[in-house]
Amino acid sequence: MGRIVVGLDSSAESARALTWALDEARLRGAELNLVHAYPTPELVALPAVVTLPSDDELRAAAREVIDEQLQKVGAGDEVEITTTVRSGGAAAVLCEVAEGADLLVVGARGLGGFRGLLLGSVTHQVVAHAPCPVVVTVPEHR
Repeated sequence: MGRIVVGLDSSAESARALTWALDEARLRGAELNLVHAYPTPELVALPAVVTLPSDDELRAAAREVIDEQLQKVGAGDEVEITTTVRSGGAAAVLCEVAEGADLLVVGARGLGGFRGLLLGSVTHQVVAHAPCPVVVTVPEHR
């Protein structure tokens, strides 16, 4: 296996997906590509002056999310890790980056009850449109 793509945000579910993907990458000798998508700010005509963050500021904040998740799960040097930070919808960015990958890993939020049986919109879109096999990690209480 060559490349595993992992979708990251700041959630516990994302950390679970990263932990699973790290273990899989170690077993397979694969490279991990950690992906974080951030929304492009939109400005609606307002009667006040609004300062939007620059693209550099948004990219830096996105990289912080990745760094925090890596620190949270205790990633070591035994797996080659690359990062991709892009603006856009999470599902579209993940599917684009996963082109040519061997596996795409995302975490699903467990909402409990009947709602917990459903996938979130990003997870659902990724499962439906990914160009490679997808692993969806779920919380333990499921």
